[in-house]
Amino acid sequence: MTTALTPLSRPSINHPAPSPRPLFSPPTLSSVAFSYRANSSAVSPPRFARGYSSRFTSRRSSPTMSSAKSVVELSDESDFGKIATPSGLISICGFGSLLSERSARSTFPNLTNFRVARLNGFRRVFAHVAPIFFERGIANSQTKEISSLSAEPCEGETLIVTVFEIENSEIPAFMERELEFRFLAVAPESLDGKPFDSPAVLCARYSDEEFFRIRCKGSKDMYFQQYGKYNIDKIWRDDILPCRVYLRHCVLAAKNLSEEAYDNFLDHTFLGDRKTTIRDYLATTGAGIMEEEPPLSLRSRYGG
Repeated sequence: MTTALTPLSRPSINHPAPSPRPLFSPPTLSSVAFSYRANSSAVSPPRFARGYSSRFTSRRSSPTMSSAKSVVELSDESDFGKIATPSGLISICGFGSLLSERSARSTFPNLTNFRVARLNGFRRVFAHVAPIFFERGIANSQTKEISSLSAEPCEGETLIVTVFEIENSEIPAFMERELEFRFLAVAPESLDGKPFDSPAVLCARYSDEEFFRIRCKGSKDMYFQQYGKYNIDKIWRDDILPCRVYLRHCVLAAKNLSEEAYDNFLDHTFLGDRKTTIRDYLATTGAGIMEEEPPLSLRSRYGG
């Protein structure tokens, strides 16, 4: 079973006027029927630890919670403040490049309390096109090696992740930078199974229809500024492969974190088919990726 998630409101996004552009076809409201699942095995995340629900429901205008599995979607900047730690910080959950503390600090220089955690009920999937790879010249459209990572609910899966805190003032920039994702409040726990005191924000799978309708407000010009200028007319796809430089970076980040995190990344991260693990991919079609150095200008950023 899946849990329907209803956005509360729309982030405010200001974009410059678009420049002349090639023809492309952004998603339409009828072209993509939203269903928050990867396949029949995907389910909603597990319940929050005791105390999480009461914190949300005790505050007026709290994020909507699913009655089935207590899934919380954070749709507006104000929602993030409602899951703040007692000291007013926001916990972020890293599962890809943010497994690297160096990478995390390059994005969040003032982060605190970087630590390893476990997240039950989710898997990683390479199934969405990332414009940043086109900007940095590391996307290969011909081979379809253009995908970044997202997380999605899946029964029986467990991820080794990182969790750290940032200031609430950093949330607007975070939302703008991760615009194509659904923001979920999830319940990480320590490696010995102790629930964390506060939820953490996870960047989860979104949909093309919602991105165009909510984040772009139905505007083709807004869509162009985000994706259309790269001739991308569909974001969430199951027929693409990992960006080679990015995949290598994530694998190294997991390996540098711990042996357990490394094995977990290889065995609980999938291609868009939701069958092929990254361990299998690197042993077959993706053989050689780990021996390839990033471009010189990106070696620090994508060095694990």
